[in-house]
Formats: sequence, C-alpha cells, structure tokens
Amino acid sequence: MALSFWQRRARAPTLECDAAVVGGGIIGASTAFWLRRQRPRWSVALLDAGLLGAGASGRNAGFLLQGASGCYQDDCEAYGAERAKRLLHFTRANRDLIFAELDGAAFDLRPTGSLTVAGSEAEDDKLRRSAARLRNENVAAEYLAPEALNDRIGGRGFFGGCFVADSAVLDPRALVQHVADRSGATVLAHHAVKRLAAQPGGATVLETPVRDVRAERVALTVNAYLPTLYPDLKRFVRPVRAQMLATAPLPHWLDEPVYSHEGFYYLRQTAGGRVLLGGARHLHERAEVGYSTAPTAALQADLDAYLAEHFPHAGDAPVTERWAGTMGFSPDGLPSIGAVPERPGSYWAAGLTGHGMAYGFHLGRLLAARLAGDAPSAEHDLFSTDRFDDAS
Repeated sequence: MALSFWQRRARAPTLECDAAVVGGGIIGASTAFWLRRQRPRWSVALLDAGLLGAGASGRNAGFLLQGASGCYQDDCEAYGAERAKRLLHFTRANRDLIFAELDGAAFDLRPTGSLTVAGSEAEDDKLRRSAARLRNENVAAEYLAPEALNDRIGGRGFFGGCFVADSAVLDPRALVQHVADRSGATVLAHHAVKRLAAQPGGATVLETPVRDVRAERVALTVNAYLPTLYPDLKRFVRPVRAQMLATAPLPHWLDEPVYSHEGFYYLRQTAGGRVLLGGARHLHERAEVGYSTAPTAALQADLDAYLAEHFPHAGDAPVTERWAGTMGFSPDGLPSIGAVPERPGSYWAAGLTGHGMAYGFHLGRLLAARLAGDAPSAEHDLFSTDRFDDAS
C-alpha cells in the first residue's frame, strides 16, 4: 500500500547502522547476538514486521533436538553417513552453545532427553538402527521395545522408540526475546521491510512504513517470507504451515518430548501440566501451505483423534488454544545460507524445515561471520546453496 504525502511526512528519521538484520525469529536474533561478539563496535538493527518471535520461532513446540530429523537412520540414508554425522554434531554444538552462552532460566530451558517413537514396524526398525548408529557417535541413545516404551510415556499403540539423553525443551518465544536482549541490537518491531534499495557506495536502504534503515550490510532472516522480497529465491524455500493445540493442565505424566510417526506428530507436557500437540500436516498437504496463522477444523480434529487414540487419559482434556504458523521448507530438508542478489556483503538464511530450534542459534553464528566478512567456516558448506547447483 502506497503512503500518502502526510503519512510519509510523519515517518521517523532514517536510522543508519553498520548491519541490519531483517526478521526477528531465532536466526535473526542469533545473528545479532553473534555480531556483537564478532564485531562489538558495529551498530546493529534487528527489524521485524511484527513482534519478536511472532512467526514460526514463537509458534513451535520448543523441542531442542539433535540431527537433521527425528530419525538418524533417515538422515544417513538421505544425506549419506558422513554428511549426516556432520549435521548431527552441528546440532549438538547448537545445543551446547545455548546451554553455555545463555541464561536458560529466562526461557525455561530444561534438559529432559527426547523420545522418537514409531507408528509402524518399519519405523521401529529404523529407530533401532538409529540408536546403534548414535551410540557409535558417542551419543547417549537407547532403543526401547514397544511395551517398555508405552509404559514409559503412558501411551497406547506405539511400536518401539529411540531415547536420546542430551535433548531438551524450552519456551521458544522467550528464547528469541532473551537472545535479542543479549545482542544489544536496536530492535525495531512493526517495521515490515517492503523493499531493499541499493545506494551509491554499496550501502542498502531498507524501506519500511515507519522509517528507512540505511545499512552497510544486511542479513535477511525471514525464512518462509524470503520469496516475498526476492521472488527468484523461491527455489530455496517455500511456506509450509504447521498447526498445534494446547490443553488445560493435567496431572504430570510425561517427562520427555515425544516425536512420533516419522515426525508428523509431536507432543510434550509443560512443567505446568499442559499438553502441547502438533502435526497431522501429512494428512492435509494441499491445504497446509501459505502464510495464514488460522487453524483449520479438519486438521485440528485429527490432532484431537491422535491424542484420544494414543493418550486416552489426556483425550478428554479441554483444549485452551489452537493455532498455526508458517515454516520455511527447503528442497532437501536442510537450511541454506546464500548471498542477497546484487547486494555484495549481504546474506540470507532460510529453509529450516521445522527444525529452527535445533539449528538456529548456531546457524546465526555462521551468518554473522559471513556478514562480518570472515572466511566461510568448515561448517558453511553444509548449508551452501552450491549443493543445489551441483545436483542439477
């Protein structure tokens, strides 16, 4: 929508900074955080179209897992054993950085371990092999047979599962806020970037309805929204929705977060007893695309049915919230870091494919290093867009 003469006169003065980060989710806040470490003299602005953590980073279940997916055997088959191993250890480093660099009490960080559980015999076999392969990588992992697993989680109808001891849970929106607070960046909420305009000398002006922001370097961390700024980048990321619900408090019975049916369902119980359940997207693939945050009756009914079938003691609990969010999915399930077109020294990161908590804090460190002009690290090739050119 174009601004009127009067609206344009009322805009705030242009803000000038060394670096601007567009997108106030986990990657954006983390990029600002690591820029403070790597270039402490730089002025950094962190912009978001709404509030920090308003997108997918504040709408997920708050799982801090390891690996590229819930099943390490799947990772090895999809990416090859060596690449899967590197991705595993990247996400383990992400977890370690969160514990070491941040105040976990600020975002309810709790080391709980996690359970990936099988909805079929075939998945059960993969999880058995996952546990063995993880132990070979010095990860504390254990396979649980069906009876032991169902007893442990108070569930019904699951096959076996893989327990990983080093996983955790957290409040994802509070995490984003905490990381942004620690970054020291100037936070500009409700600053929706409409256009990036090149300036003489290499600077970029970010045009927003509130004010312009002039930056020497720009990081775009808007994930699924990247194609709205650069349509040509849609080949790297597309918008896919996820839906969740939360119940009223129940007596506590579930210690670990549970990832089931090849990751198409996931649930946890909060310290206050509420059950958070998400998933069922695979049953509504055509509908679950785009940017709407409105839940749908059909998918929510499938979540209700899952809870009643597998956790009948929780199936009658009143549901207090239902919601949706938009994730950025990549063609191969892995995040990417790429160069912003026609903006030398500026970069983007996107395509976390539903695993933002597992990658985001560490990925922000890589993105900050690129923005700072440092040579790409040994880990950067895991997420380089060159892999798509190599595959074509």
